[in-house]
Amino acid sequence: MIKPVELVIFDCDGVLVDSERIAARVQVALGAELGWLLTEAEVVERFIGRSSVSIREQIAERLGPRTAALWWDLFEERHREAVDRGLSPVEGLPEALDAIALPTCVASSGSHEKMRHTLGRTGLYERFAGRIHSATEVSRGKPAPDLFLYAARRMGVDPAACAVVEDSRPGVQAARAAGMRAFGYAGGLTPAEQLEGPGTVVFDDMRQLPGLLAGH
Repeated sequence: MIKPVELVIFDCDGVLVDSERIAARVQVALGAELGWLLTEAEVVERFIGRSSVSIREQIAERLGPRTAALWWDLFEERHREAVDRGLSPVEGLPEALDAIALPTCVASSGSHEKMRHTLGRTGLYERFAGRIHSATEVSRGKPAPDLFLYAARRMGVDPAACAVVEDSRPGVQAARAAGMRAFGYAGGLTPAEQLEGPGTVVFDDMRQLPGLLAGH
């Protein structure tokens, strides 16, 4: 028998805050500057949803560790500046949160510092304060299940009773690997077909989420 959902685990970037477009734009520009020409689609494929460690390893393999370190320092600086210039919640997200009565938490590839900044800028931090988990707290980032299993354990909920809201392929893969139901938000940069898979509901309007959760 399928357990009813007892906990909704939200990714942060691209699910709560509309920051993935900013990140992709900054990464494409840095690649052009530092010697790795990347399209937005390639950034989505390689970087979106992955931890900073994974991204830096890819850059180091291509351009060497010194350039990777410079790239990441510049990325953090420019991403922060762009967020300060204008970052909003994902469209429909505040309304969806208001309509979800279940317990919620955040589990993101981003650092706690980054989430304090982005969630703080959009007025969402207080909604999740004390229930925010980062890939920096586990040994393996997405697509490994470690972060979602850690979040479920911290929240005291059986993984089989968790639903994960994600917008990246590594994210939905991690949710499935954790034995959780996945809800793939296709209203951002990742094409819907990259989110599809077993145990996964794909949707493109965040306002649909409360009803989808109620059906599971």
